[in-house]
Amino acid sequence: MAEHSSDHAFVAHDHHHCITAALDEAVRICRERKGRLTEQRKRVLELVWKSHKPVGAYAILEQLRAEGFNGAPPTVYRALDFLLEHGLIHRIESLNAYTGCAHPGNRHTGQFLICSQCQRVAELDDTNVNNAITKSAQAIGFIVNHQVIEIRGICHQCQVQSHGG
Repeated sequence: MAEHSSDHAFVAHDHHHCITAALDEAVRICRERKGRLTEQRKRVLELVWKSHKPVGAYAILEQLRAEGFNGAPPTVYRALDFLLEHGLIHRIESLNAYTGCAHPGNRHTGQFLICSQCQRVAELDDTNVNNAITKSAQAIGFIVNHQVIEIRGICHQCQVQSHGG
């Protein structure tokens, strides 16, 4: 059976709930794993979740500096590395940017739907896709260590807007 994440990125919803749920889950996961979720790491996570659009490290740094933070880029990258390591965010490789993880704490590989117009990202976690790739790779003697699938297209909301409803 395929597992799909919520598609909140592409539908109207209470985004404040997304941020609150992500922060609560981060606290729980870090407590379980004895990871140190500092206030700065928590703030970086909050900025990643600020919208469903991927955000780059330098945009995060700019926002932190606007809030009075005096750190350098390595500090932000260390926070992002921590969040990645604990499965709280994903790196969208083609954009060199980060997005919140829809399934934090669960080991998974995701497929990312990226809207070319509004830049929002939705995460899918379809085990059928993962299994098909693994099986096809194994058939030619290849072992998959990591997979990131980024799919570009146009979300429903942007389709409606560009066609006038």
